[in-house]
Amino acid sequence: MLYLLIVSLVWAFSFGLVKNNLGDISPYFVAAARLGISLIVFLPFFRWRGLDRKTALQLILIGAIQYGGMYIAYTYAFQYLKAFEVALFTIFTPLYVTLIHDYFQRRWNRAGLAAALLAILGTAVVKVGTDLPSTLLAGFLVVQISNLCFAFGQVWYREVLADKEDVKDRRIFALPYLGGAAASGLAALLFTDWSTLVLTSSQGWTLLYLGAISSGLCFFLWNAGARKVDASTLAVFNDLKIPLAVVVSLVFFGEQANLTNLLIGSLIVVAALALSEWTSRRRQLQLSQRI
Repeated sequence: MLYLLIVSLVWAFSFGLVKNNLGDISPYFVAAARLGISLIVFLPFFRWRGLDRKTALQLILIGAIQYGGMYIAYTYAFQYLKAFEVALFTIFTPLYVTLIHDYFQRRWNRAGLAAALLAILGTAVVKVGTDLPSTLLAGFLVVQISNLCFAFGQVWYREVLADKEDVKDRRIFALPYLGGAAASGLAALLFTDWSTLVLTSSQGWTLLYLGAISSGLCFFLWNAGARKVDASTLAVFNDLKIPLAVVVSLVFFGEQANLTNLLIGSLIVVAALALSEWTSRRRQLQLSQRI
């Protein structure tokens, strides 16, 4: 759970950095550059040991969806929305995580779904009473595509490696980044206007930070952490970054939101996390007593 908390704190700054430093650059190029840097960071750690061809192909496809598809849609959404609005519209990610996990497991986890819905309520409260932009619907739909890609990828990653405890995340994580870089790179080649692409030094450093730390290190920690927690806890952590991102956008990037709603919404998200953890520990205790 510590991995997920660290990543949530780091990601809280990413929304504002993308909006304010990279908002005028092709979203396809930004996605490809971030994932290309992430791939370079993890290539030295890659090992084939204990990895069959089918699993390798699955990991590449996971990366194409979870990182490539997600980043293309995520970065594109900043053309319609403010940084904290993009963060807020990821509120449905935990619900997607819970539903997709239940689909893989062929079961219905009511407690996990309740925790996810509580987290959604908490983050939705932050937006109550604020003015909505005219581009709300378009931005919302683009973010939902991003959410679905991210939710599906992290759950599928858990499923693919569920029975492969000897496979270390750091040794195979170059493969998801390869898939993500390939998918976003193809989109960049097709849709980026290269004749107008010019980067300032600030934008270059921002891309380097986002690719190496926010994407490279943090996605690794996120998926590694996802293997160590219950699916309902994973779902809630997908929303914990949202109040954090709103705070960062207010304090560091000068955006505005309702502070009362932010506080109430954050407390609800914390309550959802507590419910998720309690449910997970109770389920584990019941399983141990049966054994």
